[in-house]
Amino acid sequence: MAADRLTGKPFATRSEVIAKTGMAATSHPLATQVAVQTLQKGGSAVDAAIAANAVLCLVEPTGCGVGGDLFAIVWNQAEKKLHGLNASGRSPQHLTLQMLQDKGLTKIPAYGPLPVSVPGCVDGWCELHGKFGKLPLEQVLAPAIEYAMAGAPITEVIAYYWSGGVKTFKDYPGFSDVFMPNGRAPVKGELFRNPMLAKTLSRIAASGRNGFYTGHVADTVGKFIAEQGGYLSAKDFSDHRSEWVDPVSLDYRGYKVWELPPNGQGIAALQILGIMENFDVAGMGFGSTEHVHAFIEAKKLAFEDRAHFYADMKFANVPVDKLVSSNYAKKRFAQIDMSRAAKSYDAGTELIESGDTIYLTVADKDRNMVSFIQSNFRGFGSGMCPPGLGFCLQDRGELFSLDPNHANKFEPGKRPFHTIIPAFITKDGKPFMSFGVMGGAMQPQGHAQIVMNVVDFGMNLQEAGDAPRIRHTRSSQPTGESMTDGGSVHLESEFPAVTVRELLKRGHKIEPSVGGYGGYQAIRYDAELDVYFGASESRKDGMASGY
Repeated sequence: MAADRLTGKPFATRSEVIAKTGMAATSHPLATQVAVQTLQKGGSAVDAAIAANAVLCLVEPTGCGVGGDLFAIVWNQAEKKLHGLNASGRSPQHLTLQMLQDKGLTKIPAYGPLPVSVPGCVDGWCELHGKFGKLPLEQVLAPAIEYAMAGAPITEVIAYYWSGGVKTFKDYPGFSDVFMPNGRAPVKGELFRNPMLAKTLSRIAASGRNGFYTGHVADTVGKFIAEQGGYLSAKDFSDHRSEWVDPVSLDYRGYKVWELPPNGQGIAALQILGIMENFDVAGMGFGSTEHVHAFIEAKKLAFEDRAHFYADMKFANVPVDKLVSSNYAKKRFAQIDMSRAAKSYDAGTELIESGDTIYLTVADKDRNMVSFIQSNFRGFGSGMCPPGLGFCLQDRGELFSLDPNHANKFEPGKRPFHTIIPAFITKDGKPFMSFGVMGGAMQPQGHAQIVMNVVDFGMNLQEAGDAPRIRHTRSSQPTGESMTDGGSVHLESEFPAVTVRELLKRGHKIEPSVGGYGGYQAIRYDAELDVYFGASESRKDGMASGY
């Protein structure tokens, strides 16, 4: 058990990694090594993050790829300022809500050509690199290209998800050509090569965004999707651009927690924390009935607002300032009955439950830090693999609502509601912590729990991630479904039996769950010691490393 370690910490599976000059934490050891090597060659935190992400596109295609989207929060030490990047893609310009309704659909399907939106990942790389990069893009992408040609061994957790993905996607166009060498999923330890991806990455290395959004790649995707009955076109590719945005913050007991504004769900984490600040969380004690009950109810309240309000802010009026305000949090807090679980809540005026993602964070010698998240959604995404390119296209369009009165309704050229969210914490105007918890609707729940573990329960960076997590499912959804029965509560096994028993007495529905609790990486900067602390949890195959 973790408590048997020398430190006596009840949850930490290992010590934090501590380094002076630079730090990286990713969900795959090879990606972490590439990030650190990039830093050692003079690269910035952003260079190293892009290099690591490119490697993960090869070795963890169950969670990410150049056919997906990304979001990032960057601390720039020279400006002493945070920058946010929304690199999520938009819906096809020539597809309308009426066309989808005319097909007899009540929701957009999870797989196939209809949920495909423009991949924003590569444009995100190029925007980040153009603003914060130091090394040439060819040098940044070189390790991923080399691994794609020579092959890299597949790790245990990724092999598990890959085998499940094959069962779902094996008959989708082009999938087996890329992801089923020898007619099956790679097994643990087996080398996986993807020379088609190497060619795509080489085009990006040579020509930047134009190597992906114009010419061969864009034309191939447009032709392929049209042949499959979809609507995403080469022009949708060439018209796409990422957007720099201002992160949104909430003060939680003297720590400023930062998230990106919608179309993502990051402010749900801030809403949960705003409600929880009205409780004496530290006094409750970690894992107590009061701690877990209060958190579940705060999550339900935040997710009702998520379902009602969150959408592309170019198309919908999202009252962000109100939703994250302390006055609003107090009003929502007052709705919680500590003796009974609520069956439903109103919005204040999980289809989404699944989703495989990668999260990574990097910090460099100049004290720049990046919180970086990238995903296909639903593992491999849509299952649609354009010929000769070596990747799957994402299926984020599934998350649009087909209700014409919903803020997140489908519209041409619109970004869908998005689940992937990076996070950052500052204290006294200085960088404190870059972190994320990947995994669909678990992400804002995970972010809030990490913050409480550090701030309220005094856990170190590693322990905060390894501590058992709470996951509530079946809240109301941004696609239109409503919670009417209180949803379901999933608790990792380390929670006390007495807590489970008392939660049942309060009306919570407790369901067993293997997995689904997310994957955490984090870096903390200690300004007094001038060193970095890194952590990577045991639920994934990754690691933190520094130099």
